[in-house]
Amino acid sequence: MTTTVRITWDAASARRARRQFLTGPATTGTPIAEVVGAMLGAHAQVLSAAELSVGMRTDAATRADVRAALWDERTLIKTYGPRGTVHLLPARELPLFSAALSAAPTGPSPFPPDVRLTEEQAGQVVTAIGEALDGRCLTVDELSEEVVARTGPWAGDRVMPAFQDLWPRWRQVMHRAGWAGALCFGPNRGRKATYTRPLPGGPEAGPGDTLAAFVHRYLHTYGPATPQHFARWLAAPSGWATALFGELAAAGRIEEVLFEGTPAWVAAGDTDFPQGPPRGVRLLPYFDAYVIAGQPRERLFPGAAYERALGGGQAGNYPVLLVDGVVAGVWHQRRRGRRTTVTVEPLVRLTARQERELGEQVERAGEVLEATPELVVGEVTVGPHA
Repeated sequence: MTTTVRITWDAASARRARRQFLTGPATTGTPIAEVVGAMLGAHAQVLSAAELSVGMRTDAATRADVRAALWDERTLIKTYGPRGTVHLLPARELPLFSAALSAAPTGPSPFPPDVRLTEEQAGQVVTAIGEALDGRCLTVDELSEEVVARTGPWAGDRVMPAFQDLWPRWRQVMHRAGWAGALCFGPNRGRKATYTRPLPGGPEAGPGDTLAAFVHRYLHTYGPATPQHFARWLAAPSGWATALFGELAAAGRIEEVLFEGTPAWVAAGDTDFPQGPPRGVRLLPYFDAYVIAGQPRERLFPGAAYERALGGGQAGNYPVLLVDGVVAGVWHQRRRGRRTTVTVEPLVRLTARQERELGEQVERAGEVLEATPELVVGEVTVGPHA
């Protein structure tokens, strides 16, 4: 008779933190793409937040190093990742992400029938985007002209509500073009973003094993987890994720454990967990991968942190202070030239050791941002996304 492995929250959070370089930062010489891969991507809607996510997991990398990996070395790629949001991903893993994200079903379109694209039209737009960007960097307006010319005037109808404006119809599937490997971000042209087609790289992901490999990567980084946790991370239907986990369990690819008394899953055989919680203080920026994917959320945001550091239950709205693996405060940085003021609002009483580590984290944030930091401990008065 097989004995079910029992895993505590402390053990799970310790392993997650260790595997994401949050307890022992990556040392000089560790490729930045390896750090990003350990996180399963760095949220990069705001590039400076992604630079902090990566830099704070290393002992020496700065924002310039992240940008060099992205634009010069091309070991990173900026494109649409999980949930259709902008991420930095390891370039060599783009085939796996593209295949898996394209294979995962999405929820119903948020647009009314007279706005949304049909599946046939969406396919035409994705193909047109890839053709237009092949070997070129285009702004969104230039790309719009190319897409309309290759498809039809219907693609350019300004019917898509976005940011107090109306965007052309074709833009509702830009994230799908990213998933298909037809589009990624190029270097800015002045203040304007550009888009290009990713360079071929890395082995093609076989369709049969793509989702199994993707679930394995997810559980390695964020397990134990339930199908519902996985679905939430992807913004995919819960029923689909449940069926997928069932298939993988039947094939012996994943293993059921008891996580704080609740059934959850890890990759088969991956049941080695540390004893005790992670120790130490960390500053994490907006939408850091550890807080976005970490579940159950009420354990990651205990007590006052659930109200203070979440927005309607959504993680990522505030940069967070992490103490021993859980959210224990919020923070904000305001830059003026070469100086930046880091205001930290702890929600728990810090020990002398933790106060010292907080000071070290602020210094490290300054190094990543290439600025001279000043620590202020007090209330963060700005709202989310400030």
